[in-house]
Amino acid sequence: MARSSATRLLSSLRCSESKRFRPLAVLILDDAALGSDRRAMSTAARAKEEKEPWWKEAMDRVRNIGISAHIDSGKTTLTERVLFYTGRIHEIHEVRGRDGVGAKMDSMDLEREKGITIQSAATYCTWNGYQINIIDTPGHVDFTIEVERALRVLDGAILVLCSVGGVQSQSITVDRQMRRYEVPRLAFINKLDRMGADPWKVLNQARSKLRHHSAAVQVPIGLEEEFQGLVDLVEMKAYYFHGANGEKVTTADIPQNLEALVAEKRRELIEVVSEVDDQLAEAFLNDEPISPVDLRMAIRRATVARKFVPVYMGSAFKNKGVQPLLDGVLNYLPCPTEVENYALDQNKSEEKILLPGTPSGPLVALAFKLEEGRFGQLTYLRIYEGVIRKGDFIINVNTGKKIKVPRLVRMHSDEMEDIQEAHAGQIVAVFGVDCASGDTFTDGSVRYTMTSMSVPEPVMSLAVSPVSKDSGGQFSKALNRFQKEDPTFRVGLDVESGQTIISGMGELHLDIYVERIRREYKVDAKVGKPRVNFRETITQRAEFDYLHKKQSGGQGQYGRVCGYIEPLPLGSPTKFEFENLVIGQAIPSNFIPAIEKGFREASNSGSLIGHPVENIRIALTDGASHAVDSSELAFKLAAIYAFRKCYSAAKPVILEPVMKVELKVPTEFQGSVTGDINKRKGIIVGNDQDGDDTVVVAHVPLNNMFGYSTALRSMTQGKGEFTMEYLEHSTVSQDVQMQLINAHGANKAAE
Repeated sequence: MARSSATRLLSSLRCSESKRFRPLAVLILDDAALGSDRRAMSTAARAKEEKEPWWKEAMDRVRNIGISAHIDSGKTTLTERVLFYTGRIHEIHEVRGRDGVGAKMDSMDLEREKGITIQSAATYCTWNGYQINIIDTPGHVDFTIEVERALRVLDGAILVLCSVGGVQSQSITVDRQMRRYEVPRLAFINKLDRMGADPWKVLNQARSKLRHHSAAVQVPIGLEEEFQGLVDLVEMKAYYFHGANGEKVTTADIPQNLEALVAEKRRELIEVVSEVDDQLAEAFLNDEPISPVDLRMAIRRATVARKFVPVYMGSAFKNKGVQPLLDGVLNYLPCPTEVENYALDQNKSEEKILLPGTPSGPLVALAFKLEEGRFGQLTYLRIYEGVIRKGDFIINVNTGKKIKVPRLVRMHSDEMEDIQEAHAGQIVAVFGVDCASGDTFTDGSVRYTMTSMSVPEPVMSLAVSPVSKDSGGQFSKALNRFQKEDPTFRVGLDVESGQTIISGMGELHLDIYVERIRREYKVDAKVGKPRVNFRETITQRAEFDYLHKKQSGGQGQYGRVCGYIEPLPLGSPTKFEFENLVIGQAIPSNFIPAIEKGFREASNSGSLIGHPVENIRIALTDGASHAVDSSELAFKLAAIYAFRKCYSAAKPVILEPVMKVELKVPTEFQGSVTGDINKRKGIIVGNDQDGDDTVVVAHVPLNNMFGYSTALRSMTQGKGEFTMEYLEHSTVSQDVQMQLINAHGANKAAE
């Protein structure tokens, strides 16, 4: 035993690049070879004491960060600069790829053409001896699952804000997600070189709209065209950026004309941090001089504890302010051991377990993203604990399958670098591992799963079919792959029309997938009119008592079910409940599952417009069976017919998805835009002034939002912009309900 533990220790020590351990490793092996258990154990204990600092040092030098923001705030441009300054790429390319190359992180053709980021590309770089894993996340609301997945595996994040646009709707969504996953963050106010740049306005917006407890750690030297550099409020130095790509950073004294402003802003920074950090507060109240080191440590403590958000500034496009931001990532964002990650122990009925996050524990890794690569499925893993090696056997806790790791790579956008092993805190990818996103892998010694990620329900559907019959195979292959990669993308079959229905988070989401089918699988697809995912529900209790009896020579069918259906209370976690309240053996217990299956099947399409029925509770109170003629099929059919019969008595209503729409339009168009929202049966819930613009927040039924982007452009001479996200399903008015029922009836008659 001593030998195996010593050999294992030796292999772990060999990973270390630190040379001072080598004589110790040899000594352990000699002892083990001599078979001296006592000496081996004492040496191993000594090695363990020394090993802790080695792990700690290696882990302290890792940062896992994401860069997220509103559309067009300059996330991908910022990442491109970060990669350039850290030496990962040797020239800078712009986002829309006018030079035909495009930004490094936008590796799909479609991304380069549209100038938006669709998938989160993962990359890593080194800065001042620290390893930074960066995940570039999409800013468009239709791709929020990508953002959620990225935040799930990160330890810290940079929230990019535009110095002109300020805090926009998607910034609020992203910030809400960061709060949900408890991610500490820095803010970076970008585009200080643009006309109308006002970082102090944006900082106040972050405090009021995002409720950030924040303060600037930098002051810009000049704004708009005169933006030259930055003053660091912690170190009290001015930084200027020279060279063709701003790679030469020079330090100088603070310009005289800024001294008063800098002193005021530094005092504000110290005040804000001392409100949430006791050590700094003590020094501040005693009027002691606060050194840069004390201030830096206080900001770090407050940021890691998620009580404070340091605000950086710059212009990624003009290559200014990126290097100090990287220093800020190292100084203020946590390393993997400083973040609390919880796993659920499947052996102890999902008891929450805090993972220490050290490489010495059992392996726990989460598959947070899947991609179909040239060499098969590529699975991105975040390792929370333990070490993963090439050739190891790992177990998928969700499916119970044992898998060998054939190839372990580190990702740089769509390029790969083979590695032999990776330890806790790192983000890597493996090939040839069949799994779904959100699966957890362990080494078999524990049965932990990482907490599941919340997946929003799709709100829009399209009917798609391949133009040519020959390409059906490729078409279904594409749909299967996209479903595995993206949990918000669903594929179903319309039973009545036989069409393939794809559902997703909005028009752009589905358009992108149709486009990807065309590009990546060379399949032209016919697309039907977008359909809204309505739901039906009931508003009152209704009894049912149905006897299904059929005699046609031989064994017949016999099954009687009695009971009632009623609406579930508001806010209940399930959408369908079935309860068996039958006393005695009126219905043999082996037929109960068939009855539940019948009710579930019947609730998949309500009788009003054929959409699923939700928020219902079905209670089975009595029934009757026949010794010979009763069967599972008979009871299943009895349940289906009973549901249809009592459904109309339960006063069913139609629910439609309502979207939260945020509009930003110049004030002169406010009247026509709000008039149009009212015409679309929207309810205006907020109306704010932002400079010359009006920001309107409204709740509008999705069914009335088709083609809205074109209408908004024509109303505002192309100056208005809007974003929308799913809010809830709510009851439609009586006249809309009649229209929908009549349209459904006409469609059925036409078919």
